[in-house]
Amino acid sequence: MTGPVDRPAGPPAGGWGLDRRRLYLCTPDRPDLEAFLEACIGGGVDVVQLRDKVLGDAALVERARLAHRVCARHGVPFVLNDRPDLAVLAGADGVHVGQDDMSAAEARAVVGDGAIVGLSTHAPAELAAAMESPAPVDYVSAGPVVPTPTKPGRAGTGPGYVSHAVAVSPWPVWVTGGASPSTVPGLVAAGARHVVVVRWLTEASDPGAAARALRDALDGELAVAGGR
Repeated sequence: MTGPVDRPAGPPAGGWGLDRRRLYLCTPDRPDLEAFLEACIGGGVDVVQLRDKVLGDAALVERARLAHRVCARHGVPFVLNDRPDLAVLAGADGVHVGQDDMSAAEARAVVGDGAIVGLSTHAPAELAAAMESPAPVDYVSAGPVVPTPTKPGRAGTGPGYVSHAVAVSPWPVWVTGGASPSTVPGLVAAGARHVVVVRWLTEASDPGAAARALRDALDGELAVAGGR
């Protein structure tokens, strides 16, 4: 695949501060992607991932470039799911890989040392393997806590794995699976300080209001829990 490469502006001075960010949107492409991301970021989303398993390479790069432009306007890091090569072409700030994708070490070799690399984990052994890798990641996700249609066929990990991951991970742990204002108290009680959201926002009639409700719930619970 050929075409111009959109070089990312890079992280702000002092880095992206992933440990201080709280609400991570993972979304497929959609016709209103630009307006949707603007609304979600305005409501409190502070990390964005584009995860689309349907688009061809050229279309995915085009949509990733659009998403990156929106995120860059607000100082929000943008990562592309699964494809380090296309993340580079799109000028994304990083890439997120799963257990069945290219390894995190291989992804790091493609995107470079200055980019964000995130890794999905679903069990203690997977987290332990990441911690032993010679090419460290910047964050891990833990979950899904409950079964979710965005990960068909994968059983929920339950809150126990969240507690374990938060206790041992040297990186920020982003918790996945069914995030909503009603589930946030249980997630924070299990140790979550960073939450991934999908359907609560992608299915919302008012994404901005939905993001604000979720962010307010998360910030409120974290205030009670004493922050990080």
